[in-house]
Amino acid sequence: MDTKPAIAALAALAQESRLATFRLLVQAGPDGLPASKIAEALGLPPSSLSFHLKELTHAQLVIPRQDGRFIIYSANFATMNGLLGFLTENCCGGNPCTPAGMAHCGGGPSDVAA
Repeated sequence: MDTKPAIAALAALAQESRLATFRLLVQAGPDGLPASKIAEALGLPPSSLSFHLKELTHAQLVIPRQDGRFIIYSANFATMNGLLGFLTENCCGGNPCTPAGMAHCGGGPSDVAA
């Protein structure tokens, strides 16, 4: 993944409702969910959800597909994995990002300032 798509994805996820929507779709798996189920699960008004889904779709984090009269939204796992790869590309100076490799990275998650 290049820098511009990574920035678009991170910007899209940097909002509470969009992050919750994306996480819900990741949990739903490749089958996805119709917008009505997403709105119900998250307690979002349809107009707000529509805006958030548009932003996630624009960032290529969500894939909409027509199913009869419904639009089903699913997480774009290729983009998600690309973003994770981009963020960890040069992790730990080229050492594996495993608990054993964490020693090269200044320790583990507890060493990160809150």
